[in-house]
Amino acid sequence: MRVTSAVCKFGLASLPLALLASHSPGAELNVNIDRVRNDRGLLRLCLTQKPRHFPTCSGDPDAIRISVPASQASVQIHGLSPGSYALAIIHDENRNGRLDSILSVPKEGFGFSGEHMPVFGPPSFDQAVFLVEPGLATRLVRMRYLL
Repeated sequence: MRVTSAVCKFGLASLPLALLASHSPGAELNVNIDRVRNDRGLLRLCLTQKPRHFPTCSGDPDAIRISVPASQASVQIHGLSPGSYALAIIHDENRNGRLDSILSVPKEGFGFSGEHMPVFGPPSFDQAVFLVEPGLATRLVRMRYLL
């Protein structure tokens, strides 16, 4: 992802993409998603390094947002810079682009990268943060449904 933007920004389109990628200490993240209630709709992932933009990624131009069919139990993210990240996932069953709720209780599923799941509201960035080092990292996210 970041390599492609560097190619456009610096006019390096003539260099092979594999050559550019080999010179950066990139990281990959494999996200395994567990306990998805059904195959309807989309799983919307938000990966950020910025605490003030977690869990929605709104306003973060560097956040990685990915939507996949709810039937997909694994997502691979390539070209990450090593560092600290937090991940949030919603199961957008009706594909309207948001987490629906009734009286502030989510109707759709959600999951986060941390082990700690607060009773009210999402975890803080510090509760969801994990380290991605060069190479391949794997993260398990268990979905939760309240209604």
